[in-house]
Amino acid sequence: MKIPFEYGEGTMEANLPDENTHVFVPGETVQDPPYVPDPVSATKSALKNPYGMPPISELVRRGSRVVIVFPDRVKGGSHPTSHRKVSIPLVIEECLRAGVQKKDIRLICSNGLHRKNTPEEIRILLGETVYQEFYPTHQIVNHDSEDWENLVDLGYNDQGDRVILNKAVYEADLTITIGHVQGNPYGGYSGGYKHVATGITHWKSIASHHIPSVMHRDDFTPVSSQSLMRKKFDAIGMYMEEKMGRKFFMVDAVLDTHARQIGVFAGYGRAIEEPSFQLADQRTYVPWAEEKFDVMVFGMPQAFHYGNGMGTNPILILQAISAQIIRHKRVLSEHPVVICSSICNGYFHDEEFPAYRELYELFQKDYHYTLPDCEKYGEYFCSKTEYIDKYRYNYGYHPYHGFSMISCGHIAEMHASAIYIVGAYEPGYARAMGMKTRPTFESALQDAAKYVGASPRILALPKAFKLSPVHLMMRNSIG
Repeated sequence: MKIPFEYGEGTMEANLPDENTHVFVPGETVQDPPYVPDPVSATKSALKNPYGMPPISELVRRGSRVVIVFPDRVKGGSHPTSHRKVSIPLVIEECLRAGVQKKDIRLICSNGLHRKNTPEEIRILLGETVYQEFYPTHQIVNHDSEDWENLVDLGYNDQGDRVILNKAVYEADLTITIGHVQGNPYGGYSGGYKHVATGITHWKSIASHHIPSVMHRDDFTPVSSQSLMRKKFDAIGMYMEEKMGRKFFMVDAVLDTHARQIGVFAGYGRAIEEPSFQLADQRTYVPWAEEKFDVMVFGMPQAFHYGNGMGTNPILILQAISAQIIRHKRVLSEHPVVICSSICNGYFHDEEFPAYRELYELFQKDYHYTLPDCEKYGEYFCSKTEYIDKYRYNYGYHPYHGFSMISCGHIAEMHASAIYIVGAYEPGYARAMGMKTRPTFESALQDAAKYVGASPRILALPKAFKLSPVHLMMRNSIG
């Protein structure tokens, strides 16, 4: 069968054997649960009936300072009925009705170590009305994890993890978080306490969980909401609450393949986690495979998830491949082969990912045999003024972001017998990351026979990075 896979800004066609290739497309091969027809009504209902704490109207009054924390461009959608565009105006309305003054409401983009969002991106995320009401008065800002005038060091929690928090959040009378419950290789789901533990903190906090000792455990792959990483997210978030002396009011939406709301939950994070995760499980953990697959095939565009260049930056290429292994390990054989198309042209996009080229070059020398060998340089990179300034003032990713990606990238090496990049313009970049290179899917599959035999079972994932992924499971599996 002929299947087009993502490749740069277009596609590359693969001719795969009909008899042993199985295709999965999220939301198509297996239908998502139905999305709510009226997300405004669903969100209003969630706000009036929160879990584990009173509604907003009972938590604030005139003089209260309110912070609304919303996810950056990496999460969720920006369509007219997206969760941000629906929920934030309703939250603001609840606050104003309770007596809060408009001047006392602040919106913070929880970009964490991601690059800050531009004014135009924030306009797209929040919609014209909210943007015009709050941006000109400087009431919409990006989180800055290097601005110590606007951070509070809360010390260490019981697990020994450093907790550093956005100061405006710490000082607010109420912080309302807008979260997306979508399948995520890092701890099962986005949203909940993951949102605050990664989005409004500091790299030293993130360095307590986005590291090899957490990500290379057996409970991390395949993806699980019971992993140590997830437990650290929850512990950090609840420690923030303990030190603030109040709970976050979370407004989380479970989203489908096209970022439409399947359900909306509001209230105390610990209380909404169980019902929101249970609903999300119906969409995300898909019991579908009859037998395990020996080969996983997909394609990689140049721009996705973290931004333009993710599909050509060699460290991020390997991270994205690992993410697919983490998601789908339950349906893969013990040592599968991965075949992925990428133009792999050496485009690091140094403006958005300023520290990545130096990190890649460091990996090529000085006794760095596997990616985690580079981990020890994290603090050094994070002390380089050039990279910090580009994060703070020039819309670049924080230098520690690359170190969290190398922890993930090594997972592909841990679990795959071979990884092939097909169609690389400059194949040396892929080979320098430990991947094999071939010109076509067919030639890669032919070479892979030495690992998986002449008639392997093939999992084909077209649109792997165009649609919100699922976590595939065996048909008779229950977890």
